[in-house]
Amino acid sequence: MRRVDSEPSERTHQFCRRAIRLPIRSAEAELEFHRNMQRVAESVERKAEMVADPRMSVHDACDQQFERIKLSYETTLERFVGSDYESVAHAYLEGDRTDGRATLAAYLSEALWRLQQLYSVSDLTFFPVVLKYPNSCTINARFVRGQVVENTITYESPEHSTVCPDDSYAEIYRDESHWSQKQAASHLADSAQAIRERFPDPRETSADDRPAGGVVSVFGRRGSAFTSGLELVDVDPDRFDDAVSTPTLVSESPVATRTEREWLPPDATLL
Repeated sequence: MRRVDSEPSERTHQFCRRAIRLPIRSAEAELEFHRNMQRVAESVERKAEMVADPRMSVHDACDQQFERIKLSYETTLERFVGSDYESVAHAYLEGDRTDGRATLAAYLSEALWRLQQLYSVSDLTFFPVVLKYPNSCTINARFVRGQVVENTITYESPEHSTVCPDDSYAEIYRDESHWSQKQAASHLADSAQAIRERFPDPRETSADDRPAGGVVSVFGRRGSAFTSGLELVDVDPDRFDDAVSTPTLVSESPVATRTEREWLPPDATLL
C-alpha cells in the first residue's frame, strides 16, 4: 500500500478516535463479514503456530499476520470501493472527493500504511476495535505510540535483541525467550478461537445466536518485546437509530473509549 505523503495530512487527522461504519444489509454481506473475520482469526492462528516453533522467525510470524490482515482490508476495499481504491484514497486526501466510499478508501489505506511499519518500527502498537451491530459493523483501526501492557501477554524475540550470542547470559536469555514465546503462542491460539466463535458462520447460526458485539485486540512491539492481547466485548445494539447504505465515518464507540482508558499507560499516545 503506497501512501501519498510520508506524514499524516490534515484530512487523515480526522480519523483519530473515529471509526468507519459499513452496511451489512443482506445475507451475502453477512457472509462476507464472517469470512473477513475468519481471515483475521487465521492470521492469529498461523502466528501462534510460528511463534511456538523456535526454528521460526518472530519477524516472519508477524509478517504473515500482516499479509492476512491486509487481505481482509483489501477485500473490504474492493467490495465497497473497487480495484482502484488507491486512486480513490488519493482523491480523498487531495480534497477532490468527500463521499463515503472515498472516506473508506482513505481510512483503510492509512491503516494499511501504518500496519506496514508495525514491526519494523519499535514502540508502535495496533489497537483495533471491530464491532458488529444489527445491519452494520464498525472498524476502528487505532494505533498507539507506546507499549500496551494491560490485558496483554509479552514475549521476547532474540532476533530483535541486542544480546550477543557470546554474552555470558545469552543461552539463558534464549531459553527464557522461547518459553515466553510458547506462552504467547498458547494465548494467540486461544484468541484465534475466540474470534472464530465471536463471528460464527451466518449459514449455520440464527440471528439470535449472533448478538451484537465484537473484539478489541492488541499487537505491538517495543524493542525486542512483543505484545498481544484480546478482549471480547458487548455493545448496545441500539447505538445507531439509522440504517446506512454506504460507508460512513462515525465517532468512536463507548468500547473504544473504555479500552483506551483501561489499557493504555500514561505515556502512550493514540495516533
